[in-house]
Amino acid sequence: MKIRDVMTPDIEVVAPEDTLTTAAQLMADLDFEVLPVSENDRLAGMITGRDIAMRVVADGCDPKQVTVIQAMTCDALYCFENEHVKTVSQKMADWWVRRLPVVNQDKRLIGMVSLADLTAPNAARRPREVGVPSPSRRLRAARPARLTRGARRTTAAA
Repeated sequence: MKIRDVMTPDIEVVAPEDTLTTAAQLMADLDFEVLPVSENDRLAGMITGRDIAMRVVADGCDPKQVTVIQAMTCDALYCFENEHVKTVSQKMADWWVRRLPVVNQDKRLIGMVSLADLTAPNAARRPREVGVPSPSRRLRAARPARLTRGARRTTAAA
């Protein structure tokens, strides 16, 4: 099976000229820790929550003034759409990453692959015990509802 068969094709990206505030808001909205940075449909780098924290908190910068290009990782790891799932899975393990941008042969950004994408086909093949809920149902039921910032303040104040 190839990466193109399991990747997420419609992904959110940030541009190098976007501010760190824009990137952080998008990460919060999507509940992502990392976003690809794209310029002219090409992978320019990756921006992580840690990148933002280091520039804003550690360096004391204003996130509304600092652009993504000033904080992003330029030498991003990636995989090709025609690579085999096992090959990419091994790369991710070797590189200690949970997500990789997917590019085509022209190095145009076309999607993203995560560890969950790589394990989903294997999970579907395993037989389930009768009467035992699937892991995804258990996880969904166990997760608390996501609170908005205002709700968190109200809950904390109570």
